[in-house]
Amino acid sequence: MRRRPLAFLAALLLLLTPLLCSSAPVIAAPVIAAVDVAKQVLIGADYANKDLAGATFNLSNLREADLSGSDLRGASLYGAKLQDADLSNTDLREATLDSAVMTGTNLSNAVMEGAFAFNTRFKDVVITGADFTDVPMRADQLKSLCVVADGTNPVTGRSTRESLGCS
Repeated sequence: MRRRPLAFLAALLLLLTPLLCSSAPVIAAPVIAAVDVAKQVLIGADYANKDLAGATFNLSNLREADLSGSDLRGASLYGAKLQDADLSNTDLREATLDSAVMTGTNLSNAVMEGAFAFNTRFKDVVITGADFTDVPMRADQLKSLCVVADGTNPVTGRSTRESLGCS
């Protein structure tokens, strides 16, 4: 079967003519893109209760930042400095937290199921009610978290101690 490119273009033009000649404004759908603030100094930034799914915060300084109540599913916080940051009630499922620094970070009631945190440094963190189901981490970090693990996550209903596999 032989194609007729001119016939196709003529038919397409016929279909599009009403749209092209219309006086009504054409409104384009908004483009939704994930937030990318890698390598930024965001000390004390307010990202509370935001949709940050898939956002990139790689190597950013988020000291004392408020990310509480935010959706950070699939977000990348690789190497982020999260000292004294508030990540309470956040959804961190499938997030990348590898090499992040969490000192004094509030992770109470956070859902971290399936997050990657193998080289994450946890020190003096608040993890009451946090869910760490299927989160790989170093044995030394796991041991220190088990010492302070308590509570049950209000979203998943899982015990923090059980989600960490504490004995």
